This record gives sequence, C-alpha cells and structure tokens, in this order.
Amino acid sequence: MQVIRKLLLPISFIYGLIVFIRNKCFDFGIFSSKTFAVKTICVGNLSVGGTGKTPMIELLVRTLQDNYAIAILSRGYKRKTTGFLLSTGDTRVEDMGDEPYQLKSKFPKVAVAVDADRRNGIAQLKINVHPDVILLDDAFQHRKVNPGFSILLTAYDNLYVEDWYLPTGSLRDNKGEAKRAHMIVVTKCPANLSEHEKDAIRSKIGPKINQQVLFGHLSYNKQLKGNRIYLHELRGKHVTLVTGIANPDPLLQFLKKEGLVFEHLKFNDHHFFSDKELNLLRKKDCILTTEKDYVRLKSHLDNLHFIEVSHTFNIQDNELFQKELYNFMKLN
Repeated sequence: MQVIRKLLLPISFIYGLIVFIRNKCFDFGIFSSKTFAVKTICVGNLSVGGTGKTPMIELLVRTLQDNYAIAILSRGYKRKTTGFLLSTGDTRVEDMGDEPYQLKSKFPKVAVAVDADRRNGIAQLKINVHPDVILLDDAFQHRKVNPGFSILLTAYDNLYVEDWYLPTGSLRDNKGEAKRAHMIVVTKCPANLSEHEKDAIRSKIGPKINQQVLFGHLSYNKQLKGNRIYLHELRGKHVTLVTGIANPDPLLQFLKKEGLVFEHLKFNDHHFFSDKELNLLRKKDCILTTEKDYVRLKSHLDNLHFIEVSHTFNIQDNELFQKELYNFMKLN
C-alpha cells in the first residue's frame, strides 16, 4: 500500500495544483461566485465521503423546521435523471438519488430538489417553493454559489488537516479553504471525548477568530425501522449487514459493542444493487442495513431492517449550534 501511495504522489501534486489554481480564480474574481437573496446554508467537506453530511442536513431540518420553510438542494449523485427535479409523491429513488430520496421520505413537508447546477437549482426553488432557507447538501466545493452560512465537516479519525490530496489521500479541496467556513464540526467523535483532546484538535485545525469548532458523535437508534424490532432482538440470529456507504466502520464498531455477530457485505457508496446481488440477499435470514441503503433495497426485499443514525452534540455545543443558526436566520 505504501508503494502504491508513493507512485500516486505525483498525481496528487498535480491534482492539488489544479484545485489551488481553481480556488484562486474564484478568489480573484476570474470565476464568478453568486450570492442569492434567499438564505442558504451549505453543508460540505474537503474530502470525499464519510463525514456525515446527510445526518447534518437532518439535524438542520429538525432545528429549523418549526420556524422556517425549508428546502433542500442536492446534486443527486448517481440518479438516473438530469437537470432540475423537485421531488413529488411519485418520485422514485432512481430519479433523485438515495440521499435526497431518504431526506424527502423522512421529512415529507420539506421541499427536496436535485440539480448539479446549484445556481439553477436555487433559482428554481425560489420560483417554485419560496423557501425561507435552502440547505445546500455537499456544496462546500461548489464555489459558483456564495452561501450565507457554511458548515464544514471533518471526521474525527480523518481530520482534513492531517489528510492529503486524491488519489494518495482523500482530500478533494485545498485545506486552506476551511477559512470560508463559519462553523467547523468534527464528526464521529467518541461520545466521551475529553476537553484536553478537543483542545488538541482545535490547535491542529487552527480556526479563524470568527469560526466555531464543535464536536459531535453519532447516535444509533436501537429501535430498528422497516420491520420494527429492537436491536437486541437480533442477538443470536444469522444477521447479514449490508452497507453501501463511504465509511461503515463506526457502525461496525457500534454493532459489535451491542453484542451482534454478523457477516458484512460491503458495497461502494451509493451502490445500486443488481438482480444477481438482490437474489443473493433474498436468501439471507435477516438483513440489517443503513437508512441510505434501505431506500434502495426496500422495494426488493422483505427480510430487511435499517438502523437510523443522527448527529449528537453535548449540551454546550448544541446550544452554540442553535444560537449560530438562529442568529444567521435573523439577519436581514
């Protein structure tokens, strides 16, 4: 593995140079970045996958939905449609992509749209929905839009400050671009993370004076959805865990701590299952999967349960999180 990384290092340097030049073109106005009148909150990262963007979007919805009309705009990765699409009751997961479909299923009163052209997507939502705020999913690197508030996510076990450019590492953007974030959230932390370690991480990140650094951990709901049972009821059963997410490791660790013994079938992120794979899964006694995978599997399998996951802050960070959001929403 180390040999392969060394061989790929020149490609990483070239990739990093291209990213650097692109960002400078936006900084100097060579490429334009548009600011919209409607409030926009961007959620994203500097790396590829695995930082918990969808749970963060869900947390934003739960925080704001009682007081504001919300719309969500995503690219709709691996969807089988193009252009702008606003979700309706007839929209399929193949039309939207798994994550937007999951969000619409969970929050049916929230407008969810997909468009690779974020500028056009925002404009269409303004015309068709008139939201108070648009949540931009996975849009930190899409600099053609200048969001009103940006939340940058970085995983506890893979901080962007300790990472490197693709393909040697997982960075898809320059570390220095973290300066554009209003808030940096370290996700997937241990629930008992000490203040000493938090200070050490803050020191590594080196936030700007106006940036908040918050620490969150993942919480798994032990009441499984789909076929509603509790997680402990799966102990002693022949369980097959199916994942098509960027980083299943936190889930694996949680399930092992809960005393589950299982086989793990790991697929690529956003994987759409073939007929052959579905036939294999139908032969399994009990399948446990993630919520994102569930929306792609539910119409094909009966022996299926999924486990919900959410971002959780301690009381102090949660109060700060809400304060920052509501202060932004109150701005003219």
